[in-house]
Amino acid sequence: MSLLITGGTGYIGSHTVVEIQMLAASEGKEWDIVIVDDLSNSSTKVLDRIKQITSKSVTFIKADVCDYDAMNTLFEQYDIEAVIHFAGHKAVGESSEKPLNYYHNNVSGTVTLLRVMELHKVKKLVFSSSATVYGDNISPLNETMSTSATNPYGQTKLMIEHILFDLAKSDSDWSIACLRYFNPIGAHHSGLIGENPNGIPNNLLPYVAQVAVGRLAQLQVFGDDYDTVDGTGVRDYIHVVDLAQGHVKALQNLDKITGCKAINLGTGNGTSVLEIVNTFKEISQQDIPYKIVPRRLGDLATVYANADLANELLVESNKKFTNDD
Repeated sequence: MSLLITGGTGYIGSHTVVEIQMLAASEGKEWDIVIVDDLSNSSTKVLDRIKQITSKSVTFIKADVCDYDAMNTLFEQYDIEAVIHFAGHKAVGESSEKPLNYYHNNVSGTVTLLRVMELHKVKKLVFSSSATVYGDNISPLNETMSTSATNPYGQTKLMIEHILFDLAKSDSDWSIACLRYFNPIGAHHSGLIGENPNGIPNNLLPYVAQVAVGRLAQLQVFGDDYDTVDGTGVRDYIHVVDLAQGHVKALQNLDKITGCKAINLGTGNGTSVLEIVNTFKEISQQDIPYKIVPRRLGDLATVYANADLANELLVESNKKFTNDD
């Protein structure tokens, strides 16, 4: 049996591949991993680095999840048992500038994937959702809260969640973990993989790192007039390896889920932009010049998780969950 990982050469996807391979090796098991990625924001160099870390190769197919024929061919060629779906555009600011790109790539791509999965009777899915679906709810955010979105990126994730819940209600054979995660940060301890986006980074830490090494002149801090500890936005920064391990746990526990279940992946703690910058500066002994610029459209002051359900379902409990829980 094979595991399909869409967007598997990306930041979170590549770390998840590593964690799956390492876990399988420690348990004397083996997953045949198939990665599909269009390489719009990643590189095939990641495949070599995954092999360096794990001593195992993966199958790579360059394709767009929006391409029905390509995806159908993939499922015909490989005996796929389950899917982890990362592929999608992910920049909040860019989504407000190019909403059609986001709705097409994220929503249409997921519908195409689901249609092909249904055709081939593959009904186990771990989906990469986002805390943006909580809209302007007050933190800590928990899975029982109402959902909404303040930007097109968040809207795409919310639309996909609605699709997944409707699909699971229509067919009880589906087992879907819908992981709402917060702000990934950091890199694998080997230093071989991490967040290295094409162009100017959209996320905080790679932006800070590129300023530290002189690749960029200064960091842009979007707003210093929020009602927070220092006026800058507060987010729940979760280490990418912890996040990847959360995906592995979700994959392992899909049999406990009947239907579709939303699960937060976060630390439960908030940290401001300037707290991150000052900590990086202190540890690296590098100056991080920054400039305060206007808030970004759709950004919120404070966002952090209640992670109780993840601990209960993915770590501590043998409880089964259904759509009604």
